Amino acid sequence: MTAGEVREMTYAESIQFLYRLQRFGAKLGLDNTRRLAELAGNPHHRLRFIHVAGTNGKGSTCAMLESIYRGAGLRVGLFTSPHLVSFAERIQVNRRLVPETEVARLLCEMLPGLKQFPVSAHPTFFEVVTVMALRYFAEQQCDLVIWETGLGGRLDATNIVTPLASVITNVGWDHQQWLGDTLEKIAAEKAGIIKPGVPVVTAAEPRRGLEVIAAEAGRQDSLLTVVDWNDAKGALLDAVKLSLLGNHQRLNAALAVTTVRAVQLPVPVAPETILAGLSQASWPGRMQLAKTPAGQAVLLDGAHNIDGARALAAAFTEGFPKTRPALILGVLEDKDWRALTEILAPLAGRSLLVPVASRRTLAPEVLAPVCRQANATAPVEVCSSLSEALQKSASEPFLIITGSLYLVGEAMEHLQIAPTPSADERGLNEWSGSRK
Repeated sequence: MTAGEVREMTYAESIQFLYRLQRFGAKLGLDNTRRLAELAGNPHHRLRFIHVAGTNGKGSTCAMLESIYRGAGLRVGLFTSPHLVSFAERIQVNRRLVPETEVARLLCEMLPGLKQFPVSAHPTFFEVVTVMALRYFAEQQCDLVIWETGLGGRLDATNIVTPLASVITNVGWDHQQWLGDTLEKIAAEKAGIIKPGVPVVTAAEPRRGLEVIAAEAGRQDSLLTVVDWNDAKGALLDAVKLSLLGNHQRLNAALAVTTVRAVQLPVPVAPETILAGLSQASWPGRMQLAKTPAGQAVLLDGAHNIDGARALAAAFTEGFPKTRPALILGVLEDKDWRALTEILAPLAGRSLLVPVASRRTLAPEVLAPVCRQANATAPVEVCSSLSEALQKSASEPFLIITGSLYLVGEAMEHLQIAPTPSADERGLNEWSGSRK
């Protein structure tokens, strides 16, 4: 991939190129990513990682780990998905988004390698982006990379790395069509990130995946540390006020602290630095409380599965016990939308149902009777768009927007909570495909 083989590409062209990669779908398997990384000089061999998988809490745990290690003076790469508004959110160094010029350059330099794949086995969007991130982090000489899985773990493109520690936040119901129709099968996919001799940290619970994770850790001769609510109430965490809302974040914080301790030998961090990192961590779109210029309080949370919805309901009830907000709800049809609605609708003084900007959206008309049954006292309105729902709820003092991270990203643009990129980049989150 020499400079002479590469023509220049603008950022707009690079985004269009990434959109075109969507036609290759999403494939679970490591062969393409390994080969693509090899063509790029195996940049992951020059990096150290903490690999994070799990059904819920991955992003928050990653944000806490990143904040802790950045506070310790390290140069920290952060790889997460999906993005909310800008593609560049996926690849950050010390919480600075990868510059547009670098996105264009990295893609340009990968073009010769991509031409070596037949169309029938062309790398997917996520495979290409994974190797882009590896190259960027290596070039930036990151001391440590916080590395979030995209889907599952065992066959996820991120699983070509050997980390300092493997973190599995928990196991719950999500992506069953990809990961399996039992919690044991889902846990087995997530446990696939466990590497020989590499320590494992998890908050998975008995009869909810823990046994599967423990068995795999035993097979790999990996030291397993299980975090529970007793750890979340420990002396260190009692001394810190978390920046992320919700009691469930204390368990994520305990995971982060335990992970830092598990790799203290290669990457030492002082206790006071851990506390500061936890208190300063930020993770947009997840239990994010914002205010509009008009003074309206808006709580944004991408609760898109049952455990996420329960966490949102518990956090809101605890934090705002006397508030009956307007609820803007939009969900994807491949989620457990009935259960999500039954959990979230009772929070509302008024519900506004919207489509999600995705081809997988569930028609809001389908949600309406479920909402009415779950909360008979709250008016329910079906809206043709998020914009319409925001206009109709503009006078409400408190607003919750939830049900999908795609919807949260759209809301952040509408409410000017996040800068709007020059082109629509939220559509890059769309994917479909099969296992290899």
